[in-house]
Amino acid sequence: MKPSSISLIFFFALQALSAFLVNSQQTDSCSSSLNLDVPFDTTSLQCLSVWSGHNFILRYVQTSSNVWSFVLSAPDTNSFVAMGFSSTGMMVGSSAMVGFISADGTGTVKQYYLGAQRPNLVLPDQGNLTVVSNSASITSRSSRVYMAFQLNSSQPLSRVLYSVGQIGVIPSAPGYALAEHRDKVSTLMNYVTGTSSSKTPHSRLRKSHGILNMLSWGILMIIGAIVARYLKQWDPIWFYSHAVIQSCAFILGLSGIICGFVLEDRLNADVSTHKGLGIFILVLGCLQVTAIFARPDKESKVRKFWNWYHYSAGRILIVFAIANVFYGIHLGEKGRGWNAGYGVVIAILVLVSFILELKMWKRSH
Repeated sequence: MKPSSISLIFFFALQALSAFLVNSQQTDSCSSSLNLDVPFDTTSLQCLSVWSGHNFILRYVQTSSNVWSFVLSAPDTNSFVAMGFSSTGMMVGSSAMVGFISADGTGTVKQYYLGAQRPNLVLPDQGNLTVVSNSASITSRSSRVYMAFQLNSSQPLSRVLYSVGQIGVIPSAPGYALAEHRDKVSTLMNYVTGTSSSKTPHSRLRKSHGILNMLSWGILMIIGAIVARYLKQWDPIWFYSHAVIQSCAFILGLSGIICGFVLEDRLNADVSTHKGLGIFILVLGCLQVTAIFARPDKESKVRKFWNWYHYSAGRILIVFAIANVFYGIHLGEKGRGWNAGYGVVIAILVLVSFILELKMWKRSH
């Protein structure tokens, strides 16, 4: 065998061995022994994998009637790791323990209150968790980080969130602002059986609420308004088309709002702004429907006032509906994909309206 071939084989064997060693260092399992310098006993912790996508391992135990001990293990990627507790399964409104190791090797664990998705409303040293004094710590060992803490609670919330930060982006003094996470997952924890599921609570009801309202108030209502404004040359087809489209939108929208009320009750969520906008939109929709029965004849002197009211109420409804759909996507933490998708639909409808408005202007001139 040629020396070059031997060198090549040796090189690839060395690379494979290096990859194996790195992987073994970054892999933790429930069969691994845990020897950490933490201010509480770690010998009787229950263990489970809570986020396989990022190899998060959680160990926990109820130390006493009102004290729970936690140790979260994750690969050391030079980023923060976080474990949050939520009443709804959503990040907004939750409280989280966030751990990170600075460039000088100093480990820091802080509680954050996630008031909104904007960084300035993610508040350090605030939250609803009662952390046992001097129990929180984070250490790095064998290419993994171990965040440990204890909570004073008879029963921690079962909807547990995990997140990992951007690589190389570490909170720093004096503000300790927390940058947007790189990835996250919402889970449902059973502390008795030691099981964790990443299924979103009431996911079918959430989707029904979102899709029904987006399709009805946020899309069909706009299409119905376009038909009424730009297709009047096809009388009476435009009128019946407008009435059918808006009636379907109202029925679907009413169903979506009912789903929203049920969802709010089941999640016990604080969505007062979103709910208020939805009720306002529903009231405008009801007024539009009842206005049809009070529609005066074309020859009536009050017809122009009725038209002004009908057009104005419809436009206000559409503006608030679009805003509330985007706000609902924000509350549902559906991310940029849903925002982009709905934004593209709105952009297409605006472009169609602009083209039809231009054609109507040319006909009138």
